[in-house]
Amino acid sequence: MIKDTIVNGPQNAPHRSLYHALGLTREEQQRPLIGIVSSYNEIVPGHMNLDKIVEAVKLGVAMAGGTPIVFPAIAVCDGIAMGHEGMKYSLVTRDLIADSTEAMVRAHGFDGLVMVPNCDKNVPGLLMAAARVNIPTIFVSGGPMLAGRVDGKKTSLSSMFEAVGAYTAGKIDQQQLTVCEENTCPTCGSCSGMYTANSMNCLTEVLGMGLKGNGTIPAVYSARIELAKHAGMQVMELVKKNIRPKDIMTAAAIRNALTADMALGCSTNSMLHLPAIANECGVDFDLDMANQISAVTPNLCHLAPAGPTYMEDLNQAGGVYAVLKELTKGGLLDTSVMTVTGKTLGENIASAVNRDETVIRPYEAPYSPTGGIAVLRGNLAMDGSVVKRSAVAPEMLVHEGPAKVFDCEEDAQAAINAGQIRPGDVVVIRYEGPKGGPGMREMLNPTSAIMGMGLGSSVALITDGRFSGATRGACIGHVSPEAASGGVIGVVQNGDIISIDIPNSKLELKISQEELERRMAAFTPKKKELSGYLKRYAALVSSGAKGAILNL
Repeated sequence: MIKDTIVNGPQNAPHRSLYHALGLTREEQQRPLIGIVSSYNEIVPGHMNLDKIVEAVKLGVAMAGGTPIVFPAIAVCDGIAMGHEGMKYSLVTRDLIADSTEAMVRAHGFDGLVMVPNCDKNVPGLLMAAARVNIPTIFVSGGPMLAGRVDGKKTSLSSMFEAVGAYTAGKIDQQQLTVCEENTCPTCGSCSGMYTANSMNCLTEVLGMGLKGNGTIPAVYSARIELAKHAGMQVMELVKKNIRPKDIMTAAAIRNALTADMALGCSTNSMLHLPAIANECGVDFDLDMANQISAVTPNLCHLAPAGPTYMEDLNQAGGVYAVLKELTKGGLLDTSVMTVTGKTLGENIASAVNRDETVIRPYEAPYSPTGGIAVLRGNLAMDGSVVKRSAVAPEMLVHEGPAKVFDCEEDAQAAINAGQIRPGDVVVIRYEGPKGGPGMREMLNPTSAIMGMGLGSSVALITDGRFSGATRGACIGHVSPEAASGGVIGVVQNGDIISIDIPNSKLELKISQEELERRMAAFTPKKKELSGYLKRYAALVSSGAKGAILNL
């Protein structure tokens, strides 16, 4: 306890004097000191309500006999950063968040933590920090946004990006685009589909680090405030029982998370974040495990962008626990794992009910018998690549076509906007990986433009960068090794035939072995002039296949 090393005894009088400077009474100093890591800011829609969540957490901590102390974590809005240089600063913040939280916790000796994130990199960054500092910790997010309404239909941010593509193609006019713009994101919260933020918040429940509803209760529901109070109270139980993140985020829990990922149809970004979290927990994560688990895990949910349902619908249908309960019918989960409730996962989900089988398909009648994510390998991705299989049109699961090659996202976007991409083409965007970007930008603008122009059932896109959870279509990312590291994607030429076989997990460049060897022998990866944090990041970062973790 903090009072044993900082508060008690005459030698710690200087520390106590600084606590008095904070206005902390002697009584507060004697209670467990609970750090509340707040990702609140006024630029990220998913974080603008976190001040309310934090106040509720503080009340819960105080009610349970603790002393709450708030400190910040940064956050980038991926939607606002999309399509320009700002996206290079999205993934890289995951490590800044983990590092800065570690520094604050170690410097000040908290007894427990409540993490209050919401959007894309804050959840995995704080999960990494939780494992690293390994003191009793619980998560409570800000919650998802409600779906928008346009022309009587629910909509979300992915629809907005696709609307831009439709406008560029002349399919809608400026007035229609403005209607979409003003009605797509109607409330605060993480964007309303199964994008990266909501994927990771749902997986906190599966990992055992968040309470029931953490991933699905909408941001504007009062139940979210109640959840925050309960999280504040529950962290005190974790402190009393000394239940720590590494007691919870075990190899079995991480495997459970990957299984639920397949059933929910989560963002491909989970295949960056789960390996990084596992690394901090000291758990081996083999990318091929994804295909092994996918082969036996049915896809039960088609949330936007894969289908017409949204986070509010999943919440109403019973939430993550209802999905997990369906998976137990096949014995696919280790239900003996510990969670922040102080109970096992099996105890937590025992009473869960699937209230809407149109949102959560029964285990016996899934959308598909295999999971939502697939890892593809071949001469074009020797170390692996990732695709959200559940969001690919059936006719594009197997595809061959000529490559249209671009060395950055902007060049690809310009070609798409100019109508230079034809049905059958395979768009290749390279030098956008963790090292080559650097920062592994999301390619939501190009993929949305392709979908909005009506090319989603005839054009594929591959990249050593990554995709937003809002991406749908035959979009294959995380191609490893990346171009900047000498990967084969760096020698693809315009007109080369690329073969995609998602059911058989294959991604191949269809040239002879002799020609491939000739090209590779003559290949020197391009280098970019970098400065500041991106320069340090590019020097340290691993491949996407390893979760883009920093090599220390």
